[in-house]
Amino acid sequence: MFRILAIFPVDRGNRKKWLTIGWRRHLVIILPLMIALRQVTFARAGRPLVIDASVQLHPGWKVGVVGANGCGKSSLFALLANELHAESGNVEIPASWHIARVAQETPALPDAAIDFVLDGDVELRRIERELVDAEASGDGVAIGHLHARYADIDGYSAKARVAEVLHGLGFTDADFQRSVSEFSGGWRVRLNLARALSCRADLLLLDEPTNHLDLDAVFWLENWLKNTPATLLLISHDRDFLDAVVGQIIAIDLQRLTLTSGGYSDYERARAARLATQQSSYEAQQREIAHLSSFIERFKAKATKARQAQSRIKTLERMEMVAAAHVDSPFHFAFRQPTALPDPLLSIEKAAAGYADHKIIDHVTLTLRPGCRIGLLGRNGAGKSTLIKLLAGGIPQQGGERKEAKALNIGYFAQHQLEQLRPDESPLQHLVRLDPTATEQELRDYIGGFDFRGDMATRPIEPFSGGEKSRLALALMIRLRPNLLLLDEPTNHLDLDMREALTFAMQDFEGGVVFVSHDRHLLRTCADELLLVADGKVTEFDGDLDDYAAWLAAQRNAEKAAEPDVAAEKSERLALRADAKVNRQALLAQRRPLVKEIEQLERKLAKWNEEKAALEVLFADPDFYATVDRVKSEEMHRQAGLLGDQIDEAEMRWLEVHEALEALPAID
Repeated sequence: MFRILAIFPVDRGNRKKWLTIGWRRHLVIILPLMIALRQVTFARAGRPLVIDASVQLHPGWKVGVVGANGCGKSSLFALLANELHAESGNVEIPASWHIARVAQETPALPDAAIDFVLDGDVELRRIERELVDAEASGDGVAIGHLHARYADIDGYSAKARVAEVLHGLGFTDADFQRSVSEFSGGWRVRLNLARALSCRADLLLLDEPTNHLDLDAVFWLENWLKNTPATLLLISHDRDFLDAVVGQIIAIDLQRLTLTSGGYSDYERARAARLATQQSSYEAQQREIAHLSSFIERFKAKATKARQAQSRIKTLERMEMVAAAHVDSPFHFAFRQPTALPDPLLSIEKAAAGYADHKIIDHVTLTLRPGCRIGLLGRNGAGKSTLIKLLAGGIPQQGGERKEAKALNIGYFAQHQLEQLRPDESPLQHLVRLDPTATEQELRDYIGGFDFRGDMATRPIEPFSGGEKSRLALALMIRLRPNLLLLDEPTNHLDLDMREALTFAMQDFEGGVVFVSHDRHLLRTCADELLLVADGKVTEFDGDLDDYAAWLAAQRNAEKAAEPDVAAEKSERLALRADAKVNRQALLAQRRPLVKEIEQLERKLAKWNEEKAALEVLFADPDFYATVDRVKSEEMHRQAGLLGDQIDEAEMRWLEVHEALEALPAID
């Protein structure tokens, strides 16, 4: 028979400690820490986003957060970070948990990049500051405690961990000491992400972390998130990324929040089952299947395309549920029929491109024809964006030949396109300026396909989100009827429905397409040909995205193998540091009792000297002997003699202890 002794929540790391308070025939009930929303309603600017939501998230869960732009995903993060208060209900998060988010802005700081990332670990930096103070004051006890805690949080390996994160996100060793102010906006976003990943958070809130990353960094981040022990909430519009990382999905739709088990595909399958009866599901599905089937029929017998055809067959198998899940999408648009489709559209031969005297790509020969669908692969900095700019005529061609068809009409989309939008104008005004002969209703119908409807079509775009501005930039580009699309990360900031609409539109486009994207679904379903940009060259990649992931892994392994001395040196440094830590702890253990004894002796000596000096003052006064009898006087003299003996012995011991302390090696 058991008696309940205690009921309390407890961190997994403290479970053993709490269990020790129980004893035989007593029962200790442990409630694990968790995040709980209980009948929560939250809003922005008075507009309810989620009503009466109840959900529990357990430690270590990795949860994807999905829903249309503006539905409340980022507001949910603000609620969990205590930056937004619920209108009603309770939000429960363990008080001991450290929460990490990616900062939206990064000032132009003079700090070195690696120091900026390390600053995100508040406890690490606090201990380092306190160690400096303790060592300056010679406080051996404080030094011992601080070093013990520093070891507990793996402070000695903090720089190595941060370096691994920075490398994974595309930074080089030379970047580590560059000041934050030297990096562009996109690279500062990566620094903020590195800072959030490196701070040993219990709860990690990541909002579109793959924006501004290339595929190499996306693959690395995917693996890192799968292995982190932190509880993770992840907003992402990359279905492949979500499927690889998360085990639960929180969906926000029609002001309701629902939690389902499984990855994004499981959620999408359930959603598709709900919507599969709609006629539009059938139409969208058939169009997608027809496109993929056409590719498979054209290329399954062609050796150079066999792997890609196999990849399309896999995609076709899941296409029914993908199409059905997006039948209620607010986005419905297509690329307008080009006025002309010359063949070839553009060709370059033995071309080079770069900046100033630095060539990034060389000996590039490429012919672009109507109907071509080319996806560009390559590691960060290899030259993918440079190639897009070269094709677009945005940078001068260095050598070689360039031949453009007379009717060539390029539609070029890059992130700087958003900066060319006019913040004081509405989407409709942008369209009128672009196409002044069209009627207002025609333009309203067109812009409505990009979900700019009603007042939103006539509202200034300045407060629009990044996704809304990206949709407008795409709408303006498409309106010009290009026959060659050059797209550099077109899906950044776009939600899943808009990405799917863009995928359908690209598949139906009759002109040529060259694009860079870290969205693997877009690459798998739209690219008929993959080109690899590496080592200054542009070559055909014989394989699919799984083969590319393997190629990246081989490249990283080769780089590590090429630097064995660096790895050995790092290992030796870590071993020396560990030995130094052990030696420091041993020295502190030897010094501590000696320092303590010296402090005790000094207190006793101060007291005894004070008492002896007071007696000597009395003995020097002639009136003392007239007022004190002989017995009392002799007793006081004996007391003074004993104090003198005690002082002599204490001073001798003080000297011995000091000599022993000085004989010990100094602590670095």
